[in-house]
Amino acid sequence: MEIIYDQQSLIKYINKAIEIFPNSQILIDKYIEEAQEVEVDAISDGKDVIIAGIMEHIEEAGVHSGDSACVLPTISLDSKIINKIREYTIKISKLLGVIGLINIQYLIKNNTVYVLEANPRASRTIPFVSKATGTPWAKIATKIILGKKLKDFNIKERINLEHISVKEAVFPFTKLKDVDPVLTPEMKSTGEVMGIDYNFGLAYNKAEISAGNNFPLKGTAFISVKSSDKTKINEVAKQLVEMKFNIISTQGTYNTLKKSGIKVKMIKKINEGRPNIIDLLINGKVDLVINTPSGRKSKGDGYEIRRTAIRNNIPYVTTIPAALATVIGMKSIRENDITIKHLQSYHKSIK
Repeated sequence: MEIIYDQQSLIKYINKAIEIFPNSQILIDKYIEEAQEVEVDAISDGKDVIIAGIMEHIEEAGVHSGDSACVLPTISLDSKIINKIREYTIKISKLLGVIGLINIQYLIKNNTVYVLEANPRASRTIPFVSKATGTPWAKIATKIILGKKLKDFNIKERINLEHISVKEAVFPFTKLKDVDPVLTPEMKSTGEVMGIDYNFGLAYNKAEISAGNNFPLKGTAFISVKSSDKTKINEVAKQLVEMKFNIISTQGTYNTLKKSGIKVKMIKKINEGRPNIIDLLINGKVDLVINTPSGRKSKGDGYEIRRTAIRNNIPYVTTIPAALATVIGMKSIRENDITIKHLQSYHKSIK
């Protein structure tokens, strides 16, 4: 699966697909750019439906749901969107005659809710939702499949929680030396972790630490983003400057940040001589890498930068939404104390 932007890329993809699967069909869907993805787990007995959890993805739509971090409860959706998602989930569950669990993925663009896909089965998110809400949803669903009804369990929807839970994916990129860590519609993660706190930034930071991403609280950040992201990177850079980070960039991103009044130092690209960005990464002069891929060259500068960051254990981010969440997490951990208590303590406070 791949997101295609031009005819040349389409021809290349089709030729590759035919070579691997000569007798298979190629399905083409319209891709909605810059859409927010929301995932819902619900349980139905054929008559009644209860929402187990509504999760807001950190990454924009286009990244496989198994690779995107997500947060429960949602942190940016207004009540109208939440109510629309709840309404659609109940209608779809009843129309499909679901007995047990269902997972539905939605896209939000310009306050319009689109149904991406509905899977009448348990999803990989059920363990996460169960831990976040303190409810054994898989166990209840199994009993419903065997004939029980939702009313037999006296359970309530737990959409609004005081604590915030973040699920993050774990990737095998350190063991696969040639794989580009860029997130795509094809799933690359091999596991997942979870962070809980009463503040999104702290919960996100806990999840990242558990996934092996120890983001720095000071030092030098390298920022290089594709053209379509240059209008979105300023907020990330401004927050890094507020945290006293030094920022370095190659020419394109450097010009964008400089025009916005952000203090930044220009560094050479790989083919512009030395010392260049690869030299700085290898020599431990960079503490954080923010690099979004252009998608034009599979083995270009961006690929070498990301792979060098992995080889040298330098935290990296490949999307703008993840970069925003990262700086929020870094700022939160600098300004707040982390909550340390066991899972059951969070469940006791759920009303």
